[in-house]
Amino acid sequence: MLALALIGVFPGAASAAAGQPRVTVAMLPPGTDLEAIDAAVPRIAPGVMSAGLGRVPAAQTYLDMGQGNRLFSSLYPDDIPPLYVTGSRVPADLWARVVARAEEAPADIEPGLLASTLKGAGVEIAARPLAGSPALIAADRAGRIDRSGDCDPGACPGVTVMSAQPAELPGLADRLRPGSGDLLIAIERPPPERDLLAIGIAGEGFDGEAITSDSTRMDGYVLSTDLLPTILGAYGIAIPEGVDGQAITATGSAADVAAIAEREQRLGEISSRRWEVLAVNLLIWLAVGIVLVPWRRGLAGFLLATLATAMALVPSILLVAAATTPSELVERVMVGAGAPLLAAAAILALRRRIGDRAPHGAFAVAAAISILATAVDVVAGSPLTALSLLGPNPGLGVRFFGIGNELEAALGAMLLLGVGAAVSAAAPADPRRAVAVATAVAAVAAVLVFAPGRFGADVGAAITFPAGAAVTVVVALRLGLRKAVLVIAAPVAALAALVAIDLLVPGDSHLTRSVLSAGGLGELGDVFDRRITLAARSFPRYIHSPFFIAALLASAAAIVFRRQVISWFDGRPAALAGVAGAAAATIVGTLANDSAALLLMVGTGYLAAYCGLAWGSRPTASGRDNS
Repeated sequence: MLALALIGVFPGAASAAAGQPRVTVAMLPPGTDLEAIDAAVPRIAPGVMSAGLGRVPAAQTYLDMGQGNRLFSSLYPDDIPPLYVTGSRVPADLWARVVARAEEAPADIEPGLLASTLKGAGVEIAARPLAGSPALIAADRAGRIDRSGDCDPGACPGVTVMSAQPAELPGLADRLRPGSGDLLIAIERPPPERDLLAIGIAGEGFDGEAITSDSTRMDGYVLSTDLLPTILGAYGIAIPEGVDGQAITATGSAADVAAIAEREQRLGEISSRRWEVLAVNLLIWLAVGIVLVPWRRGLAGFLLATLATAMALVPSILLVAAATTPSELVERVMVGAGAPLLAAAAILALRRRIGDRAPHGAFAVAAAISILATAVDVVAGSPLTALSLLGPNPGLGVRFFGIGNELEAALGAMLLLGVGAAVSAAAPADPRRAVAVATAVAAVAAVLVFAPGRFGADVGAAITFPAGAAVTVVVALRLGLRKAVLVIAAPVAALAALVAIDLLVPGDSHLTRSVLSAGGLGELGDVFDRRITLAARSFPRYIHSPFFIAALLASAAAIVFRRQVISWFDGRPAALAGVAGAAAATIVGTLANDSAALLLMVGTGYLAAYCGLAWGSRPTASGRDNS
């Protein structure tokens, strides 16, 4: 009787509720895989969801779903409190800590945004009585959670959050009303050790196709923060400011569950494989060199040139591995044995043609192959770069297309070293002018490919590449102070050009989303605060890494013995100019990037290897040239 009376008093509300879509968020037990979801609802649109930035507690994932934005845990002032739901709310003291924690974080984060926005638009959102921790998704700004115990699961008005078993999914799918806009969103509950979760969506617009979003641009891969705009979009509600997620959509092509599961496995292995495939192989190369050089001094120059050239080949070999998805052992062999063998073959082949300039030529060819292969893939949407061990590491949840920090550092160094090496190998009549022109052309091309959001979405490329190129030009042409200042202003011009490109051709780059879309100076300050904080915290994270220690020692040695190092490039001014530019790009990247220590290690590694190549291939007195 009371319900009938309320309908009589508020007939508009009742009719609106009856005509609204019904969205059910069903959280499945940890360990539920894509195959189980697909078997339960054969026409469901499957995918994988990134649970957080790195590995985060399950409660943080639920909060991120309800706030549409997320941060690295290290950027919050303290750890997330042990959250639980009692009755119809999160305990007030715990929720107050959640809100204070979000307010102090350097981002526009608002816990409970989804529920409050829905309620403000007249849409109900509630959690089933036995929903458990996933009920946090339905918490509003005050930490209150409505309950929906008087309706059948899947038939409740508005949005319902519940816990479910895979066996319950068919019944929930059967309650989707044709043409109503109803959605069933089934998500694996996040256990502590998982950062990639199985997800499937059924309903209008999702019919057996893989899911994706503009956040990732990767078929079958979405973010936890994409849930909020997806639900709000189902009701035609405008997305609030500060939301970083993008609505989940179908790709338009039939889903291959096995392929998505295989990609999920690859993404989950990238972080662990990096050490085994890259770091361990590099240590093996160094160990072999240390053993052989003292006993075979004649091999020293050849081994050093092989090492540098092999390092330049690694990014392209990793793209091949991304395409073929080999086992870890095979990938280790591809890099550990394949790269040096190809490098040695290239040096020996070129030695017959250009003599002692062969190491520079081989390095230039190897760098060109890696840079061009990466560029082609990035323009094509990064299908292989995203799965490469040197790629953006989508499994970490930060970047999903274009180049990441590792590739930015590697490509930036190889671009400038490669141009200097190519000019040295070609030995033109005026190597200084040749390297200046070639560097300018290469830098412009690299920025156009790797920096715009449409392709690479990497603002760092628009800063580090031109900065390094400018120093190369200044050193090559021996410019005076006044002209040098004008040339070094190139990064500012490149960044301005990137702004124009992103405004004219929207690409959803980090620049567009983080800087151009910042709501005022306060939010813009948050952007820089995040980057500076992450950069500062990156150094202690790597303090015990042998590569970080080696990078610091190599940098110090290069400064102390700079005259000796410069002497290794006598007669090769183009190569020296390339080294100066690569060093500048590494320094600028380290200062301007949120992964400062990582860029320092990668950039210094390529610089040290190329300097070793220069030492081992110094022209003889009789064969000295001016290249």
